[in-house]
Amino acid sequence: MTGVCVEQARRPTARAPLATGERWYVVQTQPRREQGAAAQLEAQGFRVFLPMSFRTIRHARKLRSVKAPSFPGYLFVALDLGRDRWRSVNGTFGVARLVMGEEAPVPAPRGVVESLVDLVDENGVARFDRDLNEGQAVRVTCGPLASAVGRLIRSEPGERVCVLLEIMGGEVRATLNRSALAAA
Repeated sequence: MTGVCVEQARRPTARAPLATGERWYVVQTQPRREQGAAAQLEAQGFRVFLPMSFRTIRHARKLRSVKAPSFPGYLFVALDLGRDRWRSVNGTFGVARLVMGEEAPVPAPRGVVESLVDLVDENGVARFDRDLNEGQAVRVTCGPLASAVGRLIRSEPGERVCVLLEIMGGEVRATLNRSALAAA
């Protein structure tokens, strides 16, 4: 069992720069199988990036925030088509297919996945709210006010922000966690 842990420790993470010839490719997963597919690909030695974010789930009149894939049904894998056995990705449990061109996988545009990797915090959660500015239109992404739209008034100490939400034809001031907002 110790050998497995040592092997995983040597494997490069999504934050590590791509090796020469490597590019990020998009993998379509089976429904709700993103994390399982990522684990299976990592077990085969592929470098995988699955951005996660918090979502509000409503069930039985209760709200709770859960960590879920930012792009449901998709993940990213770093491949060198000349070196890696990329066709084995399609046969991996949880994977529906690699996004393909005519005869080979189509790479994600340069810089897109890299910028997503930069948005991930130390807890593995993609923070899409880093670029929020005062006066900007925002949308609440989780909590009891999910889907409400408003305007960012000011940032407060820590992770809190003050927003003016448009609710029921009026404007309501609310103080929310910065991570609960996204640009509208």
